[in-house]
Amino acid sequence: MSSKELAERVGITPANLSILKTGKAHGVRFDTLSKICEVLDCQPGDLLVYKKDEE
Repeated sequence: MSSKELAERVGITPANLSILKTGKAHGVRFDTLSKICEVLDCQPGDLLVYKKDEE
């Protein structure tokens, strides 16, 4: 599936999907995450990685 098709099926713009994919998003709405997981048939943990802030 292309990024454009994924964005359409999730209901977000390709630009917003790109921001999510590159890790430049400051956050993600739960409904967006839920829809991505539904479309890709996966769990949130398959998509997210926790990184501790370096201080």
